[in-house]
Amino acid sequence: MDSPQTSRHKEDADLKVMMGGSTFRKVKSRSWKKHRHFRLLEDGLNIWYKSRWAGRGHSTFLVSDVEAVREGHQSEVLQSIADEFSPDLCFTLVFRGRQGNLDLVAETPQEAGAWVQGMRKMIHKAENMDDKDRLHQWVWDWFLKADKNKDGQMNFKEVRKLLKMMNVDMDEDHAFYLFTMADKSQSSALEIQEFVLFYKMLTQRDEVWKLFQDYSGDGEMLSGRELESILQQEQQEGDGSSQLAQELIASYEPSEMARSQGSMSLDGFQLYLCSPEGSIFKAEHRDLYQDMSQPLNHYFLSSSHNTYLLEDQLMGHSSLEAYIQALRRGCRCVEIDCWDGGDGEPTVYHGHTLTSKILFRDVIATIGEYAFKASDYPLILSLENHCGPEQQSLMAQHLELILGNMLLRAPLGGQLPHQLPSPQELKGKILLKAKKICSETLTDEVSDEDEAVTLDPSSSCTDQWSTEGPSDPSKKTSQKSKSKMSRELSDLVVYCKSVHFHSFQHAQLHSKCYEMSSLSESKARTLAKEAGADFVQHNARQLSRIYPSGLRTESSNYNPQDLWNVGCQIVALNFQTAGLEMDLNDGRFGQNAGCGYVLKPGFMRTGDLPFDPETPQEHSDYAPLRLSIQVISGQHLPKVNQKEGSIIDPLVRVEVYGVPQDLAKEETSHIQNNGFNPVWNETLNFMVHSPELALVRFVVEDHDKASRNDFVGQFTLPFASIRTGYRHIHLLSKDGTSIPPASLFVKVNISELTRGPEKGHLHSEATGSEGIA
Repeated sequence: MDSPQTSRHKEDADLKVMMGGSTFRKVKSRSWKKHRHFRLLEDGLNIWYKSRWAGRGHSTFLVSDVEAVREGHQSEVLQSIADEFSPDLCFTLVFRGRQGNLDLVAETPQEAGAWVQGMRKMIHKAENMDDKDRLHQWVWDWFLKADKNKDGQMNFKEVRKLLKMMNVDMDEDHAFYLFTMADKSQSSALEIQEFVLFYKMLTQRDEVWKLFQDYSGDGEMLSGRELESILQQEQQEGDGSSQLAQELIASYEPSEMARSQGSMSLDGFQLYLCSPEGSIFKAEHRDLYQDMSQPLNHYFLSSSHNTYLLEDQLMGHSSLEAYIQALRRGCRCVEIDCWDGGDGEPTVYHGHTLTSKILFRDVIATIGEYAFKASDYPLILSLENHCGPEQQSLMAQHLELILGNMLLRAPLGGQLPHQLPSPQELKGKILLKAKKICSETLTDEVSDEDEAVTLDPSSSCTDQWSTEGPSDPSKKTSQKSKSKMSRELSDLVVYCKSVHFHSFQHAQLHSKCYEMSSLSESKARTLAKEAGADFVQHNARQLSRIYPSGLRTESSNYNPQDLWNVGCQIVALNFQTAGLEMDLNDGRFGQNAGCGYVLKPGFMRTGDLPFDPETPQEHSDYAPLRLSIQVISGQHLPKVNQKEGSIIDPLVRVEVYGVPQDLAKEETSHIQNNGFNPVWNETLNFMVHSPELALVRFVVEDHDKASRNDFVGQFTLPFASIRTGYRHIHLLSKDGTSIPPASLFVKVNISELTRGPEKGHLHSEATGSEGIA
């Protein structure tokens, strides 16, 4: 029996071609082009492919793993064979996360067109599928996986294997009881509708049923008034609960009769709890909700380091795709390391290493195409310039010709600014961050990432906006060789002029709002520890950029929270490296429509209210909160080991990141052999001293007595974006991509302190949470 998805596929001409299969050239380089046979499987969810000569070996990938399809020569690999294959034969499948692209060449334009259009239809459908349809499709997928002999039925032996595949180790007698209850035809096998019934019994959630029963007068339905009571008393929705109750019934109640009566069944209630309205993330914070009219330095910016790299910074691959991935993730500051090219064209790569090279002009063309696809707000190009004057002039030409009106060439209104313009005023503009020459005669180093060796503190380099005279070149103390800066390139630097950082006192006396410094993570950490309040006030006046240590040869990351705590706006990370640090970055910038700009707390935007992250309780706006999280249950947690008999032993850890006093973690016990529907019912408590800065990270791990726990999934969000009440947390993979329908079910409570305890007592009441190193 075909699934509804498969039936629809057989009616669509493009999808029929995909299900029939096609042979393409899979291209990895100009010299690596091999034939592979691709086919959309009957489940409508997976693409199967194999080598023509590889015997029985094959591979598959999920359609839902594909983020986009590009036609023609829109990848570096396909551009390299543009003289060999026409663009109407070529297309690229772009995968989510950090998985590499798949470049393909078809035999005919018609076949390429069918796959391009077919994939786009399926991607569009997957992105617009509601939770009910997605769950229904997921059930079909399990049925097809378990039905090994493809007879449209499942016997009990197949069901037992299915339970192992679904990450649950169920008692065999109980499993057989559910199987018998679902076998309405008494055929000793389950057809698809019977399997749906079996699945519903298997996934019956006692914790949801109990909450439903607590408020349902007849135990069968929730009236509109009863649902309103849940929204007010448990979900703390406040005003508008009556209207919200009716909207939820209309959206999630599957029974037409119940909807007409303004009531909600248990099925509808569970669908609501699993929906975006039942998510832990405040819905309004997913939209653009912040004031975007304040000066640029009043915002945190999502920022990338060594943006051109897909791998490590010693031997990694430099790629235009790395820029595309960063920009599609909402990054608003990308880095370009420029070096003189042998053929007269400047190149981009990590200098003095074995990383591959790409052309500067190709980087700028890629940035021009993707700069504003994820966000309309300004993009900063952080130029690490190692080129001589001739190729710098060529860089300036490329920037102007390729970017056109997107490139900001002069200050808004032509006036010397007293404060930076806002993201709103700079919408759709690209800003260049680089050195700016002081006069025609001054020779200055054009690279600014190692600024400890540039100018003497007594010198005062100014630009053409300033009325001050140029500094004396004889005062330079660096023994490092310096290259002269091109006037053409210098003239393109407007609001992000790179200057050497001497001290906070020097900056306060001499710096302009449009000047900014780049600091290494170690220098910035030292300043944050020794003079946190001064750092906060410095960043209230101008921009700061922080970059990873050069010793991070594997492109690892530092914790960005330490620098956000002192108001640093551009905290650059290696986007190509998954892990905790990028989870925090994604958590910080997942709000405000993912536009890459997040407004800093009010106490960080003015120099009038000194704030030191080391002593938040001394600030006049100090208002700590207590966070209580009851971790109730988990649903459909993914396997770590794909072996058929392997089942995880999950535990949940909740981590808080913020000012030093807020760093804490607590975890549940582990549940033996159940990743399908584990139940913990354990409460974890935290004291949060600076809620405006804090991030909360939920991590699921597979407990292992003998070795380190394996990562299963995570979700990170700002403390200020947390919704209270019974909420679902939809987990993400290590790459930050969704893994539906994996989730956690929690109850969240946030409360103010009823009385003001002494500082020492307050710290001791942080529930014994263990600090995170």
